Amino acid sequence: MHKDKYVFSQLVEFLDCFKFRRIVNKYQGDRYIKSFSCWNQLLVMMFGQLAKSESLRDLIVALEAHWKKLYHLGMGKSVTRSNLAKANEQRNYKIFEEFAYHLVTEARSKCAETIFGFKGNVYAFDSTTIDLCLELFHWAKFRRHKGGIKLHVLYDVEAQVPAFFHVTPAGVNDVKVMPEIPYEKGAVYIFDRGYNDFGNLYKIELIEAAFVIRAKKNLKFEQISWKRRLPKNVLSDSTIEFTGYKSSKEYPVPLRRVVFYDEEQDREFVFLTNNFELPALTVAELYRNRWQVELFFKWLKQHLKIKKFWGTTENAVRIQIYCAIITYCLVSIVKHDMKLERSVYEILQITGISLTDKTHLRDLFDRSNINNVNERFGYSEPSLFNF
Repeated sequence: MHKDKYVFSQLVEFLDCFKFRRIVNKYQGDRYIKSFSCWNQLLVMMFGQLAKSESLRDLIVALEAHWKKLYHLGMGKSVTRSNLAKANEQRNYKIFEEFAYHLVTEARSKCAETIFGFKGNVYAFDSTTIDLCLELFHWAKFRRHKGGIKLHVLYDVEAQVPAFFHVTPAGVNDVKVMPEIPYEKGAVYIFDRGYNDFGNLYKIELIEAAFVIRAKKNLKFEQISWKRRLPKNVLSDSTIEFTGYKSSKEYPVPLRRVVFYDEEQDREFVFLTNNFELPALTVAELYRNRWQVELFFKWLKQHLKIKKFWGTTENAVRIQIYCAIITYCLVSIVKHDMKLERSVYEILQITGISLTDKTHLRDLFDRSNINNVNERFGYSEPSLFNF
Protein backbone atom coordinates (compact mmCIF):
# COMPACT_ATOMS: atom_id res chain seq x y z
CA MET A 1 0.00 0.00 0.00
CA HIS A 2 2.89 2.36 0.78
CA LYS A 3 5.32 1.12 -1.83
CA ASP A 4 5.11 4.40 -3.77
CA LYS A 5 5.11 6.72 -0.75
CA TYR A 6 8.16 8.30 0.78
CA VAL A 7 8.92 7.78 4.46
CA PHE A 8 8.31 11.46 5.18
CA SER A 9 4.89 11.29 3.48
CA GLN A 10 3.96 8.28 5.59
CA LEU A 11 4.86 10.19 8.75
CA VAL A 12 2.75 13.16 7.64
CA GLU A 13 -0.28 10.85 7.36
CA PHE A 14 -0.37 10.73 11.16
CA LEU A 15 -1.10 14.49 11.20
CA ASP A 16 -4.67 15.81 11.12
CA CYS A 17 -4.40 18.05 8.07
CA PHE A 18 -8.08 19.05 8.32
CA LYS A 19 -7.55 20.34 11.85
CA PHE A 20 -4.53 22.32 10.66
CA ARG A 21 -6.53 23.86 7.81
CA ARG A 22 -9.27 24.92 10.22
CA ILE A 23 -6.64 26.65 12.35
CA VAL A 24 -5.17 28.32 9.25
CA ASN A 25 -8.63 29.55 8.25
CA LYS A 26 -9.18 30.86 11.78
CA TYR A 27 -6.11 33.10 11.51
CA GLN A 28 -6.46 33.65 7.73
CA GLY A 29 -2.96 32.30 7.27
CA ASP A 30 -3.37 31.51 3.56
CA ARG A 31 -5.08 34.75 2.64
CA TYR A 32 -3.64 36.19 -0.57
CA ILE A 33 -1.27 33.18 -0.80
CA LYS A 34 -1.01 31.72 -4.31
CA SER A 35 1.73 29.20 -3.59
CA PHE A 36 3.65 27.86 -0.60
CA SER A 37 0.76 27.57 1.85
CA CYS A 38 0.97 27.26 5.63
CA TRP A 39 0.72 23.49 5.22
CA ASN A 40 3.72 23.54 2.87
CA GLN A 41 5.56 25.68 5.39
CA LEU A 42 4.80 23.28 8.24
CA LEU A 43 6.07 20.27 6.28
CA VAL A 44 9.27 22.06 5.25
CA MET A 45 9.95 23.03 8.87
CA MET A 46 9.28 19.47 10.05
CA PHE A 47 11.54 18.09 7.34
CA GLY A 48 14.30 20.39 8.58
CA GLN A 49 13.77 19.17 12.16
CA LEU A 50 13.91 15.50 11.16
CA ALA A 51 16.87 16.05 8.82
CA LYS A 52 18.71 18.04 11.53
CA SER A 53 19.38 21.01 9.26
CA GLU A 54 21.83 23.43 10.86
CA SER A 55 20.65 26.52 9.00
CA LEU A 56 18.12 27.81 6.49
CA ARG A 57 20.72 27.36 3.75
CA ASP A 58 21.31 23.70 4.76
CA LEU A 59 17.58 23.02 4.69
CA ILE A 60 17.07 24.55 1.25
CA VAL A 61 20.14 22.80 -0.18
CA ALA A 62 18.80 19.46 1.07
CA LEU A 63 15.39 20.13 -0.47
CA GLU A 64 16.86 21.30 -3.77
CA ALA A 65 18.69 17.98 -4.02
CA HIS A 66 15.25 16.32 -4.01
CA TRP A 67 13.38 18.95 -6.01
CA LYS A 68 11.61 16.33 -8.15
CA LYS A 69 10.13 14.78 -5.00
CA LEU A 70 8.88 17.95 -3.29
CA TYR A 71 5.37 17.76 -4.72
CA HIS A 72 4.97 14.15 -3.58
CA LEU A 73 6.41 15.05 -0.19
CA GLY A 74 3.55 17.55 0.22
CA MET A 75 5.71 20.69 0.12
CA GLY A 76 4.59 22.00 -3.26
CA LYS A 77 6.85 23.32 -6.00
CA SER A 78 7.54 26.77 -4.57
CA VAL A 79 10.03 25.89 -1.84
CA THR A 80 12.72 28.56 -1.96
CA ARG A 81 14.88 30.23 0.62
CA SER A 82 13.09 33.56 0.21
CA ASN A 83 9.62 31.98 0.39
CA LEU A 84 10.40 30.12 3.61
CA ALA A 85 12.17 33.07 5.22
CA LYS A 86 9.30 35.40 4.34
CA ALA A 87 6.69 32.93 5.62
CA ASN A 88 8.49 32.45 8.94
CA GLU A 89 8.82 36.19 9.35
CA GLN A 90 5.28 37.24 8.46
CA ARG A 91 2.81 34.41 9.15
CA ASN A 92 1.08 34.27 12.50
CA TYR A 93 3.00 31.98 14.87
CA LYS A 94 -0.26 31.22 16.70
CA ILE A 95 -1.21 28.89 13.83
CA PHE A 96 1.68 26.59 14.70
CA GLU A 97 1.27 27.11 18.44
CA GLU A 98 -2.37 26.02 18.36
CA PHE A 99 -1.60 23.00 16.18
CA ALA A 100 1.23 22.06 18.56
CA TYR A 101 -1.28 22.08 21.43
CA HIS A 102 -3.60 19.89 19.36
CA LEU A 103 -0.82 17.32 18.90
CA VAL A 104 0.16 17.59 22.56
CA THR A 105 -3.41 16.70 23.56
CA GLU A 106 -3.47 13.77 21.15
CA ALA A 107 -0.07 12.46 22.27
CA ARG A 108 -0.97 12.75 25.96
CA SER A 109 -4.23 10.84 25.49
CA LYS A 110 -2.40 8.02 23.72
CA CYS A 111 0.79 7.82 25.76
CA ALA A 112 -0.69 8.28 29.24
CA GLU A 113 0.32 5.64 31.78
CA THR A 114 -0.39 5.23 35.47
CA ILE A 115 2.87 5.34 37.40
CA PHE A 116 1.95 6.78 40.80
CA GLY A 117 -1.67 5.62 40.92
CA PHE A 118 -3.13 9.09 41.47
CA LYS A 119 -6.54 10.05 40.13
CA GLY A 120 -5.12 13.25 38.65
CA ASN A 121 -2.15 13.92 36.41
CA VAL A 122 1.40 14.50 37.66
CA TYR A 123 3.20 17.52 36.21
CA ALA A 124 6.70 18.96 36.53
CA PHE A 125 7.17 22.64 35.71
CA ASP A 126 10.46 24.29 34.79
CA SER A 127 12.12 26.50 32.20
CA THR A 128 15.23 26.48 30.03
CA THR A 129 17.10 29.44 28.55
CA ILE A 130 17.95 29.38 24.84
CA ASP A 131 20.88 31.69 24.10
CA LEU A 132 20.66 33.95 21.05
CA CYS A 133 23.28 36.11 19.36
CA LEU A 134 22.48 39.69 20.31
CA GLU A 135 23.87 41.05 17.03
CA LEU A 136 21.25 39.07 15.07
CA PHE A 137 18.39 38.87 17.59
CA HIS A 138 18.17 42.47 18.79
CA TRP A 139 14.68 41.97 20.23
CA ALA A 140 15.94 39.25 22.63
CA LYS A 141 18.26 41.41 24.75
CA PHE A 142 18.16 40.64 28.47
CA ARG A 143 21.72 41.53 29.48
CA ARG A 144 24.19 44.10 28.26
CA HIS A 145 25.97 41.75 25.85
CA LYS A 146 23.66 38.75 25.82
CA GLY A 147 20.38 37.74 24.20
CA GLY A 148 18.05 34.84 24.75
CA ILE A 149 14.55 33.51 25.33
CA LYS A 150 13.01 31.15 27.87
CA LEU A 151 10.93 28.10 27.13
CA HIS A 152 8.64 27.28 30.06
CA VAL A 153 7.19 23.78 30.01
CA LEU A 154 4.63 21.96 32.13
CA TYR A 155 5.68 18.35 31.58
CA ASP A 156 3.29 15.42 31.98
CA VAL A 157 5.50 13.01 33.92
CA GLU A 158 3.38 9.92 33.26
CA ALA A 159 2.70 10.52 29.54
CA GLN A 160 6.24 11.95 29.02
CA VAL A 161 4.85 14.70 26.79
CA PRO A 162 4.69 18.48 27.45
CA ALA A 163 1.20 19.57 28.47
CA PHE A 164 1.79 23.33 28.40
CA PHE A 165 4.55 25.51 26.96
CA HIS A 166 5.14 29.23 27.03
CA VAL A 167 7.87 31.34 25.40
CA THR A 168 9.06 34.54 27.09
CA PRO A 169 12.10 36.85 26.97
CA ALA A 170 14.99 35.39 28.98
CA GLY A 171 14.79 38.21 31.50
CA VAL A 172 11.30 37.24 32.68
CA ASN A 173 11.34 35.71 36.17
CA ASP A 174 10.10 32.13 36.25
CA VAL A 175 7.61 32.94 39.00
CA LYS A 176 5.74 35.36 36.71
CA VAL A 177 4.76 32.48 34.42
CA MET A 178 3.10 30.46 37.20
CA PRO A 179 -0.29 32.22 36.76
CA GLU A 180 -0.29 31.11 33.10
CA ILE A 181 -0.30 27.40 34.03
CA PRO A 182 -3.67 25.71 33.31
CA TYR A 183 -4.15 24.16 36.76
CA GLU A 184 -6.37 21.10 37.15
CA LYS A 185 -8.32 19.91 40.15
CA GLY A 186 -6.78 16.78 41.64
CA ALA A 187 -3.48 17.10 39.77
CA VAL A 188 -0.02 17.13 41.38
CA TYR A 189 2.48 19.86 40.44
CA ILE A 190 6.21 19.56 41.09
CA PHE A 191 8.41 22.67 41.30
CA ASP A 192 12.03 23.47 42.03
CA ARG A 193 12.85 25.99 44.75
CA GLY A 194 12.97 28.85 42.24
CA TYR A 195 9.16 28.80 42.29
CA ASN A 196 8.72 29.54 46.01
CA ASP A 197 5.94 32.06 45.42
CA PHE A 198 3.36 31.26 48.08
CA GLY A 199 0.66 33.42 46.54
CA ASN A 200 0.67 31.27 43.41
CA LEU A 201 1.05 28.07 45.42
CA TYR A 202 -2.00 28.99 47.49
CA LYS A 203 -4.04 29.16 44.28
CA ILE A 204 -3.19 25.49 43.74
CA GLU A 205 -4.47 24.80 47.25
CA LEU A 206 -7.73 26.64 46.51
CA ILE A 207 -8.54 24.56 43.42
CA GLU A 208 -7.98 21.34 45.41
CA ALA A 209 -4.80 20.34 43.62
CA ALA A 210 -1.51 19.33 45.24
CA PHE A 211 2.07 20.52 44.88
CA VAL A 212 5.54 19.40 45.90
CA ILE A 213 8.24 22.05 45.98
CA ARG A 214 11.77 22.23 47.28
CA ALA A 215 11.98 24.75 50.11
CA LYS A 216 14.46 27.60 50.33
CA LYS A 217 16.95 27.69 53.18
CA ASN A 218 15.81 31.06 54.55
CA LEU A 219 12.20 29.94 55.10
CA LYS A 220 10.69 31.33 58.32
CA PHE A 221 8.26 28.95 60.00
CA GLU A 222 7.29 27.20 63.20
CA GLN A 223 6.43 23.53 63.67
CA ILE A 224 2.92 22.71 64.83
CA SER A 225 3.21 18.92 64.95
CA TRP A 226 5.47 16.19 63.67
CA LYS A 227 5.58 12.44 63.14
CA ARG A 228 7.83 10.33 65.33
CA ARG A 229 8.03 7.02 63.44
CA LEU A 230 9.76 7.78 60.17
CA PRO A 231 10.86 5.53 57.30
CA LYS A 232 14.50 5.17 56.33
CA ASN A 233 16.17 8.36 55.02
CA VAL A 234 13.25 10.57 56.12
CA LEU A 235 14.75 12.84 58.78
CA SER A 236 11.65 14.90 59.54
CA ASP A 237 7.95 14.98 58.64
CA SER A 238 6.12 17.86 60.26
CA THR A 239 3.25 20.32 59.91
CA ILE A 240 4.32 23.97 59.84
CA GLU A 241 2.97 27.50 59.69
CA PHE A 242 4.77 30.47 58.18
CA THR A 243 5.96 33.18 60.55
CA GLY A 244 7.23 35.64 57.94
CA TYR A 245 4.90 38.57 57.32
CA LYS A 246 4.61 38.15 53.54
CA SER A 247 4.57 34.35 53.42
CA SER A 248 1.98 34.08 56.21
CA LYS A 249 -0.29 36.51 54.37
CA GLU A 250 0.08 34.76 51.02
CA TYR A 251 -0.27 31.24 52.43
CA PRO A 252 -2.41 31.45 55.60
CA VAL A 253 -2.94 27.69 56.14
CA PRO A 254 -0.57 24.98 57.41
CA LEU A 255 1.84 23.12 55.13
CA ARG A 256 3.72 19.86 55.40
CA ARG A 257 7.53 19.89 55.57
CA VAL A 258 9.51 16.76 54.71
CA VAL A 259 13.29 16.47 55.14
CA PHE A 260 14.80 13.65 53.08
CA TYR A 261 18.39 12.37 53.00
CA ASP A 262 19.61 11.19 49.59
CA GLU A 263 22.31 8.58 50.09
CA GLU A 264 23.51 8.67 46.47
CA GLN A 265 24.20 12.41 46.56
CA ASP A 266 24.98 12.52 50.29
CA ARG A 267 22.80 15.58 50.85
CA GLU A 268 19.54 16.63 52.44
CA PHE A 269 16.47 17.90 50.60
CA VAL A 270 13.64 19.85 52.21
CA PHE A 271 10.23 19.63 50.55
CA LEU A 272 6.97 21.49 51.10
CA THR A 273 3.62 20.04 50.11
CA ASN A 274 -0.05 20.65 50.82
CA ASN A 275 -0.79 16.91 50.68
CA PHE A 276 -0.77 15.46 54.19
CA GLU A 277 -1.77 11.91 53.20
CA LEU A 278 1.06 10.87 50.88
CA PRO A 279 3.87 8.79 52.41
CA ALA A 280 6.99 10.89 52.95
CA LEU A 281 8.99 8.67 50.59
CA THR A 282 6.40 9.25 47.85
CA VAL A 283 6.85 13.01 48.28
CA ALA A 284 10.59 12.55 47.74
CA GLU A 285 9.97 10.25 44.76
CA LEU A 286 7.67 12.83 43.17
CA TYR A 287 10.35 15.48 43.39
CA ARG A 288 12.93 13.08 41.98
CA ASN A 289 10.72 12.74 38.89
CA ARG A 290 10.95 16.50 38.37
CA TRP A 291 14.26 15.70 36.70
CA GLN A 292 12.31 14.33 33.73
CA VAL A 293 11.52 17.84 32.52
CA GLU A 294 15.26 18.62 32.65
CA LEU A 295 15.95 15.54 30.54
CA PHE A 296 13.25 16.68 28.12
CA PHE A 297 14.98 20.04 27.68
CA LYS A 298 18.33 18.34 27.19
CA TRP A 299 16.87 15.89 24.67
CA LEU A 300 15.05 18.64 22.77
CA LYS A 301 18.22 20.72 22.42
CA GLN A 302 20.37 17.78 21.38
CA HIS A 303 18.10 16.10 18.85
CA LEU A 304 15.83 18.83 17.49
CA LYS A 305 16.71 22.28 16.23
CA ILE A 306 15.89 24.89 18.86
CA LYS A 307 19.43 26.19 19.45
CA LYS A 308 20.25 27.28 15.90
CA PHE A 309 17.43 29.19 14.25
CA TRP A 310 16.55 29.60 10.59
CA GLY A 311 15.23 33.14 11.04
CA THR A 312 16.14 36.13 13.20
CA THR A 313 12.71 37.59 14.03
CA GLU A 314 10.75 36.66 17.13
CA ASN A 315 7.98 35.26 14.94
CA ALA A 316 10.42 32.95 13.11
CA VAL A 317 11.96 31.75 16.37
CA ARG A 318 8.55 30.93 17.84
CA ILE A 319 7.46 29.05 14.71
CA GLN A 320 10.62 26.94 14.80
CA ILE A 321 10.14 26.08 18.48
CA TYR A 322 6.52 25.09 17.93
CA CYS A 323 7.48 22.99 14.90
CA ALA A 324 10.06 21.19 17.05
CA ILE A 325 7.34 20.35 19.59
CA ILE A 326 5.04 19.23 16.76
CA THR A 327 7.78 16.94 15.45
CA TYR A 328 8.42 15.46 18.89
CA CYS A 329 4.71 14.79 19.45
CA LEU A 330 4.38 13.28 15.97
CA VAL A 331 7.18 10.79 16.66
CA SER A 332 5.54 9.89 20.00
CA ILE A 333 2.21 9.30 18.23
CA VAL A 334 3.84 7.17 15.52
CA LYS A 335 5.61 5.13 18.19
CA HIS A 336 2.33 4.50 20.01
CA ASP A 337 0.08 3.83 17.01
CA MET A 338 2.55 1.45 15.38
CA LYS A 339 3.44 -0.14 18.74
CA LEU A 340 7.13 0.28 18.02
CA GLU A 341 9.61 -1.12 20.51
CA ARG A 342 12.20 1.52 19.67
CA SER A 343 12.86 4.68 21.64
CA VAL A 344 12.00 8.15 20.37
CA TYR A 345 15.70 8.77 19.75
CA GLU A 346 16.03 5.65 17.61
CA ILE A 347 12.94 6.53 15.59
CA LEU A 348 14.34 10.00 14.89
CA GLN A 349 17.73 8.62 13.90
CA ILE A 350 16.25 6.07 11.49
CA THR A 351 13.69 8.41 9.89
CA GLY A 352 16.25 11.23 9.67
CA ILE A 353 18.37 9.26 7.19
CA SER A 354 15.39 7.71 5.38
CA LEU A 355 13.02 10.61 4.73
CA THR A 356 13.09 10.25 0.94
CA ASP A 357 13.20 6.46 0.83
CA LYS A 358 10.22 4.48 -0.46
CA THR A 359 9.98 2.00 2.39
CA HIS A 360 7.01 1.08 4.54
CA LEU A 361 7.50 2.40 8.06
CA ARG A 362 6.99 -1.06 9.55
CA ASP A 363 9.76 -2.48 7.37
CA LEU A 364 11.95 0.51 8.16
CA PHE A 365 11.90 -0.14 11.91
CA ASP A 366 11.77 -3.94 11.78
CA ARG A 367 14.75 -4.55 9.48
CA SER A 368 17.00 -7.23 10.90
CA ASN A 369 20.13 -5.41 9.75
CA ILE A 370 19.31 -2.46 11.99
CA ASN A 371 19.80 -4.06 15.37
CA ASN A 372 20.42 -1.20 17.68
CA VAL A 373 20.97 2.42 16.76
CA ASN A 374 22.58 3.18 20.09
CA GLU A 375 25.29 0.59 19.46
CA ARG A 376 25.87 1.75 15.90
CA PHE A 377 26.27 5.40 16.84
CA GLY A 378 27.91 4.79 20.20
CA TYR A 379 25.29 6.83 22.02
CA SER A 380 23.80 6.30 25.44
CA GLU A 381 20.39 7.92 25.61
CA PRO A 382 18.88 9.33 28.81
CA SER A 383 16.70 6.75 30.53
CA LEU A 384 13.69 9.04 30.24
CA PHE A 385 13.10 7.92 26.67
CA ASN A 386 13.83 4.21 27.07
CA PHE A 387 10.16 3.33 27.28
